[in-house]
Amino acid sequence: MTLYGIGLGPGEGDLVTVRGKEVLESVDVVYSPGRLSRTVALNHVDEAKIGDLDFPMTRDEEKLRAAWKEAAAEIAPQARDGDAAFVTLGDPNVYSTFGHLRRTLDAFHPDVDVEIVPGISAMTAFATAFDVEIEAGAGLALREAANGHAPTGPDRMILFKVTDAPATHEKLVAAGYDVTYGRRLYMEQGETVITDDPAEIDERDYYTLAYAVKRDLDIEPATARFEELGDATGVEERA
Repeated sequence: MTLYGIGLGPGEGDLVTVRGKEVLESVDVVYSPGRLSRTVALNHVDEAKIGDLDFPMTRDEEKLRAAWKEAAAEIAPQARDGDAAFVTLGDPNVYSTFGHLRRTLDAFHPDVDVEIVPGISAMTAFATAFDVEIEAGAGLALREAANGHAPTGPDRMILFKVTDAPATHEKLVAAGYDVTYGRRLYMEQGETVITDDPAEIDERDYYTLAYAVKRDLDIEPATARFEELGDATGVEERA
């Protein structure tokens, strides 16, 4: 039998993949690390199917290790005797709590089979929410920006966990970036905000990302010329 790590996508119930929905409906029990992922899962399974786990809100590594060990001990028998799922927002292998569970299972319950069902991550969903195109050949880096951190260097960056937007913004602007922020993109819980003003999102929120682009970046895809040339391209329309 199997434990499935299922990515639920950015937060709206109908953005769960077809495979993710099918697996959720087929397993015997569904575990969630938090309220938001639980809410999304409830779009597809009955509440009676949700298993209870307790994860403390702390940075104390000893307490966190103990919590993951207890979670693994709870989940392992379910995955041996049947099929179980552990759900996370986004993708299970991208900045996800699922990694902690998988490492703990590997250490204490190596006989448990694990299978990953990928989900839509905020690193791709942001482009649609912001209505921006990352064209072929463009460089793009993924970083964290917790507590006002503002890494620089690449032409374009996606910054996750922007928990101090004003501090991050000041540093990025000084380094020559234009920045757009998105809060709770495609999430049913809370207000979605897209802005270039960090003052609009100055309160701490874990589900905030930033898209930073070098101010003088000039990359023009070949097809951009079609807008300038119009009918002068010499390409005849076909009936």
